[in-house]
Amino acid sequence: MMHNFAGWAMTDRQRAQTEQAYVLHSYPYRETSLLLETFTQPYGRITMVARGARRPRSALRGVLLSFQPLSLGWFGKGEVRTLSRAEWHGGHPLLQGEALLCGFYLNELLLRLLPREDPHEVLFDHYRQALMALARSDASAVVLRGFEKALLSELGYAMTLDRDGDTGNSLDPAATYTYDPERGPVRILTDGSEVSAEPLLQGKVLLDIARDDYRDPLTLVQAKALMRVLINHRLDDQPLRSRRIFRELLAL
Repeated sequence: MMHNFAGWAMTDRQRAQTEQAYVLHSYPYRETSLLLETFTQPYGRITMVARGARRPRSALRGVLLSFQPLSLGWFGKGEVRTLSRAEWHGGHPLLQGEALLCGFYLNELLLRLLPREDPHEVLFDHYRQALMALARSDASAVVLRGFEKALLSELGYAMTLDRDGDTGNSLDPAATYTYDPERGPVRILTDGSEVSAEPLLQGKVLLDIARDDYRDPLTLVQAKALMRVLINHRLDDQPLRSRRIFRELLAL
């Protein structure tokens, strides 16, 4: 399903060839257009305007769907490019229920943490695989933890998960650690004093996360707490809207 909007003059220097992409979010723009935040395979996050996309008979209305694999072409040199082509590839079932909320969470992470026009082809593949796993109704917690870990690594915050951040020693699976976002795991010494550090993590849990092994229910619980601390740190503790919505729905 290809739609070509070639009513504008373009030069080869300004025009991007059709590239694999996803729509992360869309906003109404002027009377009939949409402003798109997209995640493209070769160029990272790009903002585009889809002219006329809100018109009732626009062919774009059924194409520019979130969580669906697209091919997009665009032109322009400013911060906001102009969409010139859009093709929907299909192949992904629509996300529903909990999977849909998880998809919104992934998109918000990318919007908040990815700089514009910073290529992340490996992360693009992780995102595509995460959406496919959510669509298959795989364990959503495992999918989210894997994506969060990949996102932090791609942004240059690869996690130390097998060595003590203070001593450099290998982790003791039976010991208890906290996690410093800048240093990594730090062992909690059992000297009788009150422990107030967060999060508290078993050495075995950290080693499980390093192997992407979430079969132990304790690993899933503590991995969620760890990732929340690390993501919040990168967000400067600014709240995520998707988390608030999820909490509100659980309270119904």
